[in-house]
Amino acid sequence: MKISINYLNKKNRKDVINIAIRQAKKDEITKDGRSWFVDLSYTDLLGRRHRYHSKKFDSRRDARDHEAEFKLKIKNATEYSDMTFKDLIEEHYNYQQDKVKVTTLKNYRTMRLFLEPLDNLKLVGFNIRHYEMWRQTINAKEISTRYKNGLYKYLKTLLNFGTKWYDINFFKVYSKMTNFNNPNERKKEMLFYTHQEFQKFLSVEPDLKYRCAFQTLFYCGLRNGELRGLAWEDIDFNKRTLTVNKNVVKVPNEKTNKNYTLTSPKTSSSYRTIPIPLFLINDLEKLYDKCATYYGFKDKWFVFGDVDPIADTTFRNRKTLNAFNAGVKDIRIHDFRHSCASLLIDSGANITLVAKYLGHTKIDETLNTYSHMYQNRLDTIVNIIENQNEKFIDYKPKEQLPEPKKIIESKEEQDEYIYIVPKKKKQREKDDLVL
Repeated sequence: MKISINYLNKKNRKDVINIAIRQAKKDEITKDGRSWFVDLSYTDLLGRRHRYHSKKFDSRRDARDHEAEFKLKIKNATEYSDMTFKDLIEEHYNYQQDKVKVTTLKNYRTMRLFLEPLDNLKLVGFNIRHYEMWRQTINAKEISTRYKNGLYKYLKTLLNFGTKWYDINFFKVYSKMTNFNNPNERKKEMLFYTHQEFQKFLSVEPDLKYRCAFQTLFYCGLRNGELRGLAWEDIDFNKRTLTVNKNVVKVPNEKTNKNYTLTSPKTSSSYRTIPIPLFLINDLEKLYDKCATYYGFKDKWFVFGDVDPIADTTFRNRKTLNAFNAGVKDIRIHDFRHSCASLLIDSGANITLVAKYLGHTKIDETLNTYSHMYQNRLDTIVNIIENQNEKFIDYKPKEQLPEPKKIIESKEEQDEYIYIVPKKKKQREKDDLVL
């Protein structure tokens, strides 16, 4: 029985796929009795005719199941033949809306602007030359190599999505794509405050709330969103600890009509409970007593804010003003986190504890980010080796040769002395040993 099925794409192009479920002749039946197979001919997107014979199956039903799978594959290949990158980007965004954080969706929207040169390009026609043209366009823009490679990663994510959901084969171009590399680009220097610089910065801040905020950043290493998301219920004054369990991001929330969104921390390792220095917990207690006098106060209020967290621009402006008044360099809010890491590393803190304190997923992340800071501690390692070596030399027992007993004989003819060393004692024979 021969079945003929027509599939129409978006442009109403007619593609005829001839499929037949056949049974093999007696001499073609497999040794285990399989005889049913799919016999198929179709025209691909380039107008070429193909003939396909499936493997043999036990029953007609199994052959029909295989036929249905193949029909779906051919249908996808024809139905989405006119799909463009613009279509793919929108489909991917809609698919991810309920699967990723709002910050990730925001990044997709931002990176989407850099993919506009590919918008009207059909996916089935995408080749390595198209990619190189796009790559050169992006390479000419004044953005960091790190961000360019972020765009490269996003493009690969889109191609994987197209392969998975629309059965579009990007293997030929995917395997030839290369990322961005600029050997002449100097790595941006990481800014941070030394302890002395921070004390100078803090000395010009009269407001208790801002003093506590900057101290929490510097001594606890919180991210900006983690600090703004900190609520009074997250601070345990008895145990002198704070718990990071949420994050404030600069994405408007349509449900609450707020200009920010409260999300989970950056990673699972960002959930953490860390100790607070005694001098900081004392300041926070004073701030709590002050805030508790406000009308409607609750422990769910934000520590650095009230019902809502402090505005990001307000916080940044305060930081810049303090840096100017103190006569120190103006660093980013996130650089206070780097300052905390520098303080811990310079004090000889264990790398595993530093990673846990900062909420890093892996120790490698801490080492990759702050490896240059550990260069300053290489002299300390050498000193440790030298000290250990000196101790070994000092305590090493020196070989003491016994003073030989001297028998002195005097000769009248010659005025000289003869030194006679006594013979060594004869060692005991093995037979004399008592077991």
